Amino acid sequence: MKLASKASLAFILIGSALAGCTTADPLVYSGLASAPNLQPNPSDPSGRVPFRYRGNADWKQYDKAIIDPVTVYRAQDNQFIDTSEQDKGELANYMQTRFTEQLRTRFGIVNTPMPGTLRIHLTLTGAKKTTPVLGPFSHLDVGGNVYNVVQAARDKEGSMTGSVSYAVEIYDAPSNRLLSAFVAKQFPGAMNVGASFGALKASKVSIDKGAEALLAQFQ
Repeated sequence: MKLASKASLAFILIGSALAGCTTADPLVYSGLASAPNLQPNPSDPSGRVPFRYRGNADWKQYDKAIIDPVTVYRAQDNQFIDTSEQDKGELANYMQTRFTEQLRTRFGIVNTPMPGTLRIHLTLTGAKKTTPVLGPFSHLDVGGNVYNVVQAARDKEGSMTGSVSYAVEIYDAPSNRLLSAFVAKQFPGAMNVGASFGALKASKVSIDKGAEALLAQFQ
């Protein structure tokens, strides 16, 4: 039993190290319209939003929003890892639904530019699925659980768990002036065992967190 426990711990740690190597932070993606405006974001120590552009927008002046259809990023600097076209489409549709649901609580959702209207463009730039079998196992195995406790304390990703990267570009709808933009990466809490079941579950939990974070920006 001790030998099996040591073996499982070594297996989890090696797998976690490899998973960490393939999960990069978001980039200033070359294909984004806002790329020339994005700058390093030192105000975010978590690293979830490493690049941002802030205009001088007063969000109180806006009570309506146009939400563009979510774009799946196709340039070579995308960060999709073993994600099929079907998976990308599923995540993009989920992102459209969840961001719209959150933003609807703050804005009237409209289709025509008018005074007091934002246009919000969302781009899914990367995703990583949870590793089958090993993802849940790493949260239940003693050795893997220790690793995830450490990651949770550091506000970092859990072992072999999925994530998403995306960009948000916010415009004044009537003038098409860029007001704000950022690239971000979201992932479930390292101790979120439920998010480790299902290949895309963690990515969808990550999208939920991203939608909530965007809404909070307008409060």
